Amino acid sequence: MRAAVLVAPKRFEIQMRPVPVPKPDEVLVKIERVGICGTDMHIFHGHYAADKLPLIPGHEFVGRIHHNGAGAKRFKIGQRVVVDINVGCGHCYWCRRNEILSCEAVQQIGISRDGAFCDYLAVLERLIIPVPDQMDAGLAALTEPVACVVRAARKAKMGLANSVVILGAGPIGNLHVQLMRLLGVAPIIAFDLSPERCQMAKDVGADAVTHDAIKLRDLVFNMTNGRGADFVIESVGAASLYKEAFGLIRKGGHVSFFGITGPNETVPVDIVQTILREDSLKGSVAGMGEDMHDALTMLAHGRFKTGAFTRATFPIEDIQKAFDSFATRSSDLKTQILINP
Repeated sequence: MRAAVLVAPKRFEIQMRPVPVPKPDEVLVKIERVGICGTDMHIFHGHYAADKLPLIPGHEFVGRIHHNGAGAKRFKIGQRVVVDINVGCGHCYWCRRNEILSCEAVQQIGISRDGAFCDYLAVLERLIIPVPDQMDAGLAALTEPVACVVRAARKAKMGLANSVVILGAGPIGNLHVQLMRLLGVAPIIAFDLSPERCQMAKDVGADAVTHDAIKLRDLVFNMTNGRGADFVIESVGAASLYKEAFGLIRKGGHVSFFGITGPNETVPVDIVQTILREDSLKGSVAGMGEDMHDALTMLAHGRFKTGAFTRATFPIEDIQKAFDSFATRSSDLKTQILINP
């Protein structure tokens, strides 16, 4: 089979690899489409999981059941599926609580083990999620990123009429905006240095946007009756924005740590003020378990505007070009690699 192998930072090779043979509790999935994620870009540039190279990345994928292992009986050959990429032991304290990333044995498909930028991938049957028959592959491939924002909202316990600031209006920031709208959060304020992406956030539900960092604080406090926002979500991965986030929340507000920074970046926290104000923070990085099922259900029922996420596609043979040009295509919120369309 063909496999796009990241052999070193910024360098892919298309290699021929043996087709995996599924174990008794696995299924072999024929990959159709794979989205490029911000995490993939971190891996590409050598900022994340560099010790795992050479690696076949790719974790936002959809495909069809090609072959079942001897003990796998739940799915039919040819059935379209997505996959929960978080592989835990399945029985420890953390796995039972759907906190799989804390499992001592955890691996993530396409991040800490080979992923889906290839023709075929063997995965555990218990991680398979069936896709509705009428749902197309491009839309289904968005399940994993939508699951990530679903989990962040759950962790933060956002609700009706809560105010939120979303720092970053790229692909994940845009999905955060859309989910906040669905949850009845108000007002929704989005910030990004790109005017184009600010407008895209406005188009999908943000009540106010700005690309001017100097004006951001005044905008937030003016729209929240001088209190500050109930919630701030950092979706870029910039230490400077995390620092800014604490100045945008109200007393007793919440900062959602979502964007992945460099490995050694830190943010100073005023401990006394955090205590006296009763502020809080919560980290969240990956959707798993029911987050994936719920994300797929919402996508299947048209709850997200996804045009800017599915229009940019490259064949697997052009994966190097897709990654090299990713940062220059700001109007494309997502790029998908066509494997077996």
